[in-house]
Amino acid sequence: MLQKLLSPARWSADATDYASLILRLTLGFLMLHHGYPKLMTLMSGDIKFADPIGIGETASLALTVFAEFLCSIFLIFGLGTRLAIIPLAITMIVAIFIIHAPDGMDKKEHGMMYLFPYIALFFLGSGKFSMDNFFTKK
Repeated sequence: MLQKLLSPARWSADATDYASLILRLTLGFLMLHHGYPKLMTLMSGDIKFADPIGIGETASLALTVFAEFLCSIFLIFGLGTRLAIIPLAITMIVAIFIIHAPDGMDKKEHGMMYLFPYIALFFLGSGKFSMDNFFTKK
């Protein structure tokens, strides 16, 4: 039992699929929690939002809502997972390296705690418990 627990080669074939599911659901619902208030701000029209890359407050907010709200929903369902991760990762990169560039690690840590699991999930894929698998299953 201990040997199976300590050996990465002895896990079941479904282990990566479960890991992917856990990552997708956790990251998706947590980021959705950040994206929903931004969606409400965008819909209200009272836009006061950072413009870190110089495209305007409204465009910056719209792109952030697209990533944090819409792409999070895609991530939860495992639909276009790798494509959905790209805007999410870019949003975190902007937050870490542009918005919080002058700040210490305490401000950057939150974005990093999302970015690195996104990168891992990009390589891991959506797994068999996903809409991606449902549509591509032969």
